[in-house]
Amino acid sequence: MVVVRPIRANDLAPLLALVRDTGVGLTTLPNNEGLLRGRIEASIATFSGTAEKADEQWVFVMEDTTQNKIVGICAIAGAVGLREPWYSYRVGTVVHASRELGIFTRTPTLFLSNDHTGASELCSLFLAPEYRVGRNGALLSKSRLMFMAQFRERFSPKVIAELRGVSDESGRSPFWESLGRHFFSMDFAEADYLTGIGKKSFVAELMPKHPLYSSFLSKEAQAVIGETHEMTRPARRLLEQEGFRFEGHVDIFDAGPALESDLVDIDAVQKSTTHAVAAVTEASADSASAAPLMLISNVHLAEFRVGLGRCQISDDNVVISADIAKALGVMVGDTVRVVALSPSERA
Repeated sequence: MVVVRPIRANDLAPLLALVRDTGVGLTTLPNNEGLLRGRIEASIATFSGTAEKADEQWVFVMEDTTQNKIVGICAIAGAVGLREPWYSYRVGTVVHASRELGIFTRTPTLFLSNDHTGASELCSLFLAPEYRVGRNGALLSKSRLMFMAQFRERFSPKVIAELRGVSDESGRSPFWESLGRHFFSMDFAEADYLTGIGKKSFVAELMPKHPLYSSFLSKEAQAVIGETHEMTRPARRLLEQEGFRFEGHVDIFDAGPALESDLVDIDAVQKSTTHAVAAVTEASADSASAAPLMLISNVHLAEFRVGLGRCQISDDNVVISADIAKALGVMVGDTVRVVALSPSERA
């Protein structure tokens, strides 16, 4: 069975093995032992309540409990841009008109923006290729929404998710080649890596501060503004199912879209409910019931767990299977949070 839980100090070695497969463009997961150790330490401090708001990092891993194997990672940044500026491009329009000449043109533009400062961010989503089957991807992505639903007061009213932009197999980004390279004189992979290890000051020092006319970019670069990397499209669909929308902000390096939603409007946050465990059945609920597949979590902070299973809900009570109870560390009388995995099956 797979379960999502907070990261631990002894997860560093398997995490390093996991991120070697991430490739270029996943900025928050560079293949750097020191940085990853720092992220684990920041997460442990966050869960223990000793981290400052600007440094909060809620990091989770997906574990295959049958093999004691780390197979995925995801995270939530408590509030971006409070330690150093958080940049994005805001897609806009400039109108040029002359009544005398009968000319009226709309020109697309890119404005350097700090609009998302203070927002909570869903980030660092990665699942081992061999586990990209069934509902594992949906569980990993939406586990964070269950955590936010349970601990709403710890997060900002606005939630964003910056998605990986378009790049080819060699890590070449059309947007970077047409724009960023002229200001940074380095490959996209290098700039992406420097951002991931915290060296972001060069962004402010080198990026143009004036609006950019995107029509001056190559046709290839214009075509990828707001578009998502092929490998990230499933993650985008999952977020859009939960109410996240593209509101015109893109990454300054690869022009990947930033999806956003108010926390209270996220579907899983709105519709998940808590219930007392009335009974634990020995038979697997997955095979014994035609009920919807549910995200089921415990309600503990440091020992948070979320998995997938079917259950029987009656008023304030719920009956769950023994395997999910074991995975979540709950027993009869404990409280769990539940919501259907698919938004179409939610009340």
